[in-house]
Amino acid sequence: MNTATADFSLQGTGRRSHHPIFAVFAVLLGPFIVGFHSRMFGIGLVDLRGAFGLSVDESSWINTLSTAPQILVAPCVAWLVATYGVRRVTVVPALIYAGVSLIIPFQLSLDVLAVLHIIHGTLLGIFVPATLMIIFRNLPPKWWISAIAVYAFRSAFTVNSGTALLDFYVQHVGWEFLYWQDVVLAPLMAVFAILGAPHERVNQDFVRRADWGGMLLLGCGMAMLFTGIDQGNRLDWMASSFVVSCLVGGGVLLVAFVINEYRVEFPWAHVSAIGARNVVLLLLIACFYLFTSQSNSALIPNYLTNIVALRPEQIGATLVLWCCVPLIIITPVAVWALHRTDGRWVLMIGLCCFAIAALLGTSLTSQWSGDDFHTIAVLQGAGHILTFLPIITMIVASGDPKQAAALAAYIQVVRLLGSEVANALMTTFLRKREQLHSFLTGLNVERGTETTTSALAALTHKFQAFGQATAQMRGLTSLTQRVQAQANVLSYIDGFWLTFYAALFGLVLLAFVKRPAHGPLTPHNVA
Repeated sequence: MNTATADFSLQGTGRRSHHPIFAVFAVLLGPFIVGFHSRMFGIGLVDLRGAFGLSVDESSWINTLSTAPQILVAPCVAWLVATYGVRRVTVVPALIYAGVSLIIPFQLSLDVLAVLHIIHGTLLGIFVPATLMIIFRNLPPKWWISAIAVYAFRSAFTVNSGTALLDFYVQHVGWEFLYWQDVVLAPLMAVFAILGAPHERVNQDFVRRADWGGMLLLGCGMAMLFTGIDQGNRLDWMASSFVVSCLVGGGVLLVAFVINEYRVEFPWAHVSAIGARNVVLLLLIACFYLFTSQSNSALIPNYLTNIVALRPEQIGATLVLWCCVPLIIITPVAVWALHRTDGRWVLMIGLCCFAIAALLGTSLTSQWSGDDFHTIAVLQGAGHILTFLPIITMIVASGDPKQAAALAAYIQVVRLLGSEVANALMTTFLRKREQLHSFLTGLNVERGTETTTSALAALTHKFQAFGQATAQMRGLTSLTQRVQAQANVLSYIDGFWLTFYAALFGLVLLAFVKRPAHGPLTPHNVA
């Protein structure tokens, strides 16, 4: 069996760019477009539901239809760039994406919205995978770690600043700018890609040996799994035949993909690309990172929204100041460290930051407000870049350059599907734990313990001015609400414990990771 592979263009068909600074700008814009839109779209569904006149179910489907196509195309983007060049893959899609972003806010038909969001999501799925190819095909090796740092930085930055930006749009300029910001940014990225990437000939050899069937099987399989997972919580997982069909169908397609890669003469993403010990371990650590980072992307914002009842601008201010600012400060430090020391040490520090942050979060009480999360947010901001940057750097350094396109495909699968699985599992976990704690706490109310009786009497006394019957009813209602709130707090504490253990498991796996061989992404002064 031969293996047709595309490397990260260390042997590209064109020349290096004479204007690498523009390639850097393209690297900056592409991931930020994806990150900001994905984050704002996720948290802005309530506003979009009202603007488009959608029901809860309809808005949920719009969210799925705008995200699932990303994982349909993202795995094959690296191969497309290696075959057709950066310009052909990014410029025209960016311009079409800008046009779709412009017209979406004017649509009210559900069918039209669904189609436009499918197109929108498909085009959006190109930008982040293309970023890595722009880095390796057009920048000198000495810039690679710095450029990857931008790629890693945007994920945490957009997650923590997206809430504040969305609130600014909704409160001051209009919800439409959730889409319209990309009308300016996407063409600008296209211009930077044109200026920063040389014109490259189509690699006819790759085209002749293209494994279109493998690309289709992997993309469709992952998209079906994503759809089932994304709708799982809303439809109650295995109680829904649709969710079961998506999960089973996606699994069957993935099995067919693996068989295809073993049988075709020139496989596109053979599983041997991730067969190296370091690559397997680092991809698993990446999965644990995605889960432990839920303490930042899900637990803190949801707690401040559901329990403390803070407005988006209040939550956004806390996350921007105490998470994004440390992130900005630590990023150049992480780059400096990776140029001079073993990336495993940097990764260990990053996972420890998440573990300590989660451990602090287990002290959560119903009295906590945004100010109580400052230390946790600082640790999480540092943890993001100190974890994600060395993971990506060491995966690329540990992989086979001849199978770089395949490795890039699996990185995108972990990035998109791993994030969705982590979010879905955390959502399900919190829901189940809240139900359990609500039941156990409610038992004490039913039994009429001394503490419960005293609390009910005190609450009833507050409403005595409304009459005895009304006071008792309101007192019981108030007690029920407090029980519900406490159950939610206890579920969030359990969530922090879960993210703590995820960080620990990541550290355990890290102990088995070997130092990558010397190369452009590893320091040569490390023994």
